[in-house]
Amino acid sequence: MSIDTMKHLSAYDLEASPMTQADVPRLHELSVSVSWPHRAEDWAMLLNHGHGIVARDEIGRVVGSAMWFALTPAHAHVGMVITSPRLQSHGTGYWLMQHVFDQVGDASLVLNATRAATRLYISLGFTPVAPVYQHNGIVTRLPDGPDYARSATPADHAALHALDRNAIGADRRMLINDLLASATATVVENNDGTVRGFALCRRFGRGHVVGPLVAENENDAIALVRPHIEAHQGRFLRLDTREDDGVLRRFLVQSGLAHYDTVTRMRWGALPVEGGPARTMGLVSQALS
Repeated sequence: MSIDTMKHLSAYDLEASPMTQADVPRLHELSVSVSWPHRAEDWAMLLNHGHGIVARDEIGRVVGSAMWFALTPAHAHVGMVITSPRLQSHGTGYWLMQHVFDQVGDASLVLNATRAATRLYISLGFTPVAPVYQHNGIVTRLPDGPDYARSATPADHAALHALDRNAIGADRRMLINDLLASATATVVENNDGTVRGFALCRRFGRGHVVGPLVAENENDAIALVRPHIEAHQGRFLRLDTREDDGVLRRFLVQSGLAHYDTVTRMRWGALPVEGGPARTMGLVSQALS
């Protein structure tokens, strides 16, 4: 499919071009304009692991963005689809998504849609899959809970890669290595020392985020998250989960991480085949799954 690189919107002529690291300062301004929490550093990390399109107006201002991240040759994750508030009713998001479709070819797509964007994605043929619950806030207390996680060591990294690959249905070794370079990691293990779950906590947005969180059950998930809760008392922490109401989400609320928002996981085509027994219980970010 061939998509015009130019789009005329009443008083605006927009041009689409590939996203580069030089665009990061303007992309940061764009996300601030729609009250998204991403820092310039968060944008730079995303661009290290994906590709993007930016929309510019006649004087070169970045007024729109869309990114995609290859999961497998047949699957990609879409994120950071943003349009300047003054252009949101002019079809800019639809136009940017047409460029994404053109770039990914026949690959199936998955994304997390805000309430405001859900109708756009349905019009593009996406199907809702499940809600994603965003919990965040200032940590006010450390609730009682399972307390058997330990700090990860470099010797655990191979196990972390294998767990993430099985849980997400894709090899994200480069991404996980990048996160591990600055994250604090916890693991839970079987009696024989085999690692069966992990959680990473890193700087993001207004504070820190826990993710990915990969665990077999909610008790393991709480054990993995609890040390990060303890380490961030009095500070802002976030976790995005696809888990329905249960002991994990109640634990988060008790710690001060209120249910702040809900987005919808959506697919276009088939989802990657996720293995187990551990599953993704906390996302890296809404853009990355």
